[in-house]
Amino acid sequence: MRILVTGATGYIGGRLAPRLLDRGHHVRVMTRDPVRLRDIPWAVRAEVVRADARDPESLRSALDGIEVAYYLIHSIDSGGDFSAVDRRAANAFAAAARAADVRRIVYLGGLGPATTGGTSAHLSSRQEVGRILLGSGVPTIVLRAAVVIGSGSASFEMLRYLTERLPVMLTPRWVRTRIQPIAVRDVLHYLIGALDVPDDVEGTFDVGGPDILTYAEMMQRFAAIEGLRRRIIVPVPILSPELSSLWVGLVTPVPGGIARPLIRSLRNEVVVHDHQVARWIPDPAEGLLPFDAAVALALARVRARSVKTRWSTAVWPGSGGASDDGDGAGATHPPNEPLPTDPQWAGGSLYVDERSMAVAAPPACLWHVIEGIGGDNGWYSWPLAWSARGWLDTALGGVGLRRGRRDPQRVHVGEALDFWRVEEIEPGHLLRLRAEMKLPGEAWLELRSMVDSEGTTTYSQRASFLPRGLPGQLYWWSVSPFHAAVFGGMLRNIVRKAEDEWAARAVATA
Repeated sequence: MRILVTGATGYIGGRLAPRLLDRGHHVRVMTRDPVRLRDIPWAVRAEVVRADARDPESLRSALDGIEVAYYLIHSIDSGGDFSAVDRRAANAFAAAARAADVRRIVYLGGLGPATTGGTSAHLSSRQEVGRILLGSGVPTIVLRAAVVIGSGSASFEMLRYLTERLPVMLTPRWVRTRIQPIAVRDVLHYLIGALDVPDDVEGTFDVGGPDILTYAEMMQRFAAIEGLRRRIIVPVPILSPELSSLWVGLVTPVPGGIARPLIRSLRNEVVVHDHQVARWIPDPAEGLLPFDAAVALALARVRARSVKTRWSTAVWPGSGGASDDGDGAGATHPPNEPLPTDPQWAGGSLYVDERSMAVAAPPACLWHVIEGIGGDNGWYSWPLAWSARGWLDTALGGVGLRRGRRDPQRVHVGEALDFWRVEEIEPGHLLRLRAEMKLPGEAWLELRSMVDSEGTTTYSQRASFLPRGLPGQLYWWSVSPFHAAVFGGMLRNIVRKAEDEWAARAVATA
């Protein structure tokens, strides 16, 4: 079939698209910034198109000739009216799909109560999108799932870090809400199975795993699987979703802006009350994966460094809340400094800290260190200062340093790396990161491995900051006295690390 997958840079879409390709389908993937798929191995087999779900003209091109369209677009709560963004995108997509004579729309929404009374804004918005697509005139299958258990999902990482880091927890009432989690493997099974549903069948179908648990029970079972002591969980009535999202943001890699809608959704019981989906999409032959098995599989993926997609890659803070299953605005590239012939005011104030040093090691060895920066490897200078900046960012509602890395050595464009986003990679030569911490301006960090005409390896490092208004100017001048320690130390330690690795290799092969 000719299939369109929206949200292909997101958590679910990034796993669905390669599975469809492996089944021989022609897959077109839609993204606002195709660069984000440049380094994804499966993307070379797909047709990549640039389109915005809120732009009817680009949607027409994306849907042209498509038989089945997967709608995996939803917004995150970044402070704006995400339900209005969801509504606008769904209406535009519904109209474009009808005009393009699409045979089927498949949408993955959130499991929630049958009525919207008391439902969280997040779940209400997901349900509204389902109703819009069902009313599009295109036969639509709406699949509704609760907590998705899989390596790299926001729900899984929230559960994982809360359980691992808090042996004693004062928790809000929502830890006693009943939930029917589902393994990501089974979500993908139902999404792919929707391709075979007869054209005259449409409607909403709830999907869930075989276990119904409270969040507290999920944490206790997670602890048992990881070999941790039983957690002491004390529910208290005073913790509102807002307060809950603050401590979730402090303890887990999931920032408060994303945790907040997830937590608000947990106050609603999310249980499958009928299994009508099995009438049209049979359950997996091996059965639905139980919660314990799903957790064990996800943890094995994490330990083996084989996490295929991750929530932090999907979500782009500062994108105004729009996402293709988290696909926000396209990358913003660092401003060029004014040319010498330009007026002095051209380009605004761009502050730069630039340093370089010769390296007694080959460029490949230096690049290995550059590409492995961040996460468990750290930032090679003044760890306390980096940690303090991460804590401050978390306190301000930012992403902090705990997002880490998906892979300890390899990164690709669009991935999150602590509180940076990988904006550009020239393998062996350049890694450019864009800051996603809370800042009164825009910031970039460029790390380069270079070789001169005489064969000397040089490490070059450039930090750039484009201030926004007076707060941006004050910010730069307040932190610039620390640059010698932070960036100077980074320069020296990266060079030393590359030279030490090269020396160790030489000894090992001697």
